[in-house]
Amino acid sequence: MNERKYMDLKRGEKGAILSIAAYLVLSASKLAFGFMADSQALRADGLNNATDILASLAVLIGLRFSRKPPDHDHAYGHWKSEAIASLVASFIMFAVGVQVLAEGVQSLFAGRSESPDIVAGYFGLAAALFMYGVYRYNRRLAMNINSRSLMAAAKDNRSDAWVSAGASAGIFGSQLDMPWLDAAAALAVGLLICKTAWDIFRESTHQLTDGFDNDKLEAYRETVRAVPGVKDIRLIKGRYYGNNAAVDLVITVHADLTIQEAHDISTLVENALKEQHGIYDVHVHVEPGGEESDSGLA
Repeated sequence: MNERKYMDLKRGEKGAILSIAAYLVLSASKLAFGFMADSQALRADGLNNATDILASLAVLIGLRFSRKPPDHDHAYGHWKSEAIASLVASFIMFAVGVQVLAEGVQSLFAGRSESPDIVAGYFGLAAALFMYGVYRYNRRLAMNINSRSLMAAAKDNRSDAWVSAGASAGIFGSQLDMPWLDAAAALAVGLLICKTAWDIFRESTHQLTDGFDNDKLEAYRETVRAVPGVKDIRLIKGRYYGNNAAVDLVITVHADLTIQEAHDISTLVENALKEQHGIYDVHVHVEPGGEESDSGLA
């Protein structure tokens, strides 16, 4: 199983490299077109893509570090590097979003008398369609290999597609004797960037602080209860090694069983959780049956 997961991480690097290549082309193009067409919205979008290069690099580095096997001071491996990479990416995106918002507010108060060239709007629309295609590819790959950092990159790709579409809408709208719409679109770009950064930050910190979905724990509990010989569940809790779920549980069995029989039941529990839920690591502690039940749920 470990070998397959390491290979999945290697496949995930393709998505990060695709994002980097796309952002390199789009950033340079949008900044150039933004200055030539005098569009603040398109320049803001290009600046957004420039920082996305750094965010995608962080994801790529995280994926590569996650592939490192356990060593003398990382007995559980380096799986959490992916979550750290996502956290770094959120900081970068948030910083850019604040900068874009500040420039948009300044431009709105300053006012402008001329609308940007409409060519900038068509270019932004084409960029939106292109980034949506990148999003679909990375999202499908992230789901196939269960990669949180690549899914974060995919969400960023989707956000960038909406950002480009919003920038184009502002540019087209500014042609109707409302040049301020270009600055308003830049503000919308900044808000979308900050929203995406917050979503990624919340998910990565939840994982790094050992947060876990209670609905998943309930599903695991039902699976364990169905294993023959399990009398009850006293405790069950989960955490993540990167994208790999790990579960610790305490089960009770009949007190008159031999050590071998109790061990066999714990093995059945372990296999059931791994086969039915794809859990990476299961630790089962067996105790003789008592009155307590689910007294320490995580």
